Amino acid sequence: MSEKSTYAGLSEDEIAAMKERTAELKASSKRGAGAKKAEADLADCLAKLAEMDGTDKAVGETLHRIVTTVAPDLAPKTWYGMPAYARDGKVIVFFKPAAKFKVRYAEVGFNEFAQLDDGDIWPTVYAVTAMNAAIEMKLTELITRAAG
Repeated sequence: MSEKSTYAGLSEDEIAAMKERTAELKASSKRGAGAKKAEADLADCLAKLAEMDGTDKAVGETLHRIVTTVAPDLAPKTWYGMPAYARDGKVIVFFKPAAKFKVRYAEVGFNEFAQLDDGDIWPTVYAVTAMNAAIEMKLTELITRAAG
């Protein structure tokens, strides 16, 4: 997280993400439902991926390919200005690029609707610092499980 804090301890980056979420909700309410909304949501997700550089771009694009291949029922969209994939409007998995919050590593995260439960404790966010075949395989396994 960036060091400069503003209102109520939130960083400028966090405030910007909240503003992006507000804009997403407004745009979504105007889009209605159906194929046109899905196309617009996909376009927003792809635009966020296109803005990325380096490792963020490699991880984000690979994650997008994995999700659309192994869990095509998850709908691409943006969530707080980040690429995300949802079912019935509920975000299952999201990608938090390192550059967005000026942090050391990107994160692939899973929300409570992901089917990753494993006993009484399990990880829901994974730090990703590179993209290679082993990481791609692990992400594919996680997405497959999460999507159920």
